[in-house]
Amino acid sequence: MPPLPITMACCRYDRTESLRSGDTRVEGVELNLLTLPHGREIFDRMVGGREFHASELSISEYISLKGMGNRDFVAIPVFISRVFRHGFVFFNRKSAVRSPKDLEGKRVGLPLYTQSAALWVRGHLASQYGVDLDSIQWVQGAVEKAGSHGKSSAPPLLKPARIEQNHSGHSLDELLALGEIGALIGSRKPDSLGKNPDVARLFPNYREIEREFYKATKVFPIMHLIAIRRDVHDANPWLANALYKAFVDSKKRAMARLRYAGSLGTCLPWQLSEIEEIDEVFGGDAFPYGVEPNRPTLEALMRHMVDQHFIAKPIPLEELFVPLPGAMEG
Repeated sequence: MPPLPITMACCRYDRTESLRSGDTRVEGVELNLLTLPHGREIFDRMVGGREFHASELSISEYISLKGMGNRDFVAIPVFISRVFRHGFVFFNRKSAVRSPKDLEGKRVGLPLYTQSAALWVRGHLASQYGVDLDSIQWVQGAVEKAGSHGKSSAPPLLKPARIEQNHSGHSLDELLALGEIGALIGSRKPDSLGKNPDVARLFPNYREIEREFYKATKVFPIMHLIAIRRDVHDANPWLANALYKAFVDSKKRAMARLRYAGSLGTCLPWQLSEIEEIDEVFGGDAFPYGVEPNRPTLEALMRHMVDQHFIAKPIPLEELFVPLPGAMEG
């Protein structure tokens, strides 16, 4: 049987580099891996246009679709992107914001209310710091330019939030610098940080906070997973397992490259020190695949999605992913 041609899209990561180079092969597949610069473009093209057979996809968008009964996609427990989020809350010193509770009653910018990064930040603010999210006026728009952030196909919230679209003609970063919004949360730091003395992080010691947060909860926020179009999966039920095994292999190769001490494989001067911290804090693997090693994170995400009215009730984790040999245990 000839290999199955599959087009898959994702951003460029060290953990997918062996797939991109061809050093890792997907059994039974002729893989065309498209590397795109921004996740939002991939999500919009996958959900809105079904352009790829498989792709990186926002985990909150996938769960929201599933919660609404949408069966267009299945997923494998490959969590290709995850980022601690406490370091991505910014405020203007001229505002009355000095602590998380001070965000109440303020106008706070974010790229998309439904973005996984924003969902996690709101979850932290509510569960760790007691912030009343309903009191905040959310201003939604692109951070680096005027207008909107992509064309999300995420389902509507079950209960409307106080969201206004930014039609000011300024980017959210500019609004933050001008003091037109009191704070900004998102997936990247704004250009004004470091350039405008009025713009600062709400949690300047974010790395310490995030480390202690992980040690206490075992939660390392997941942003993206790997989704497969259901029609492709149903026609080729073996494909999910083949992709899972290939992603696992590609990550193992990336970790081996990182641990090679003969020369640094990245531009990080203290790369080997970072690896020692990964060993200490994460037991050697900060990016585990499979369900069980990620259960605390997935369950926390589900709680935040219920609390923020993305879904009506938690979805059993075993129903989120294609059942694969070994993938439920990790």
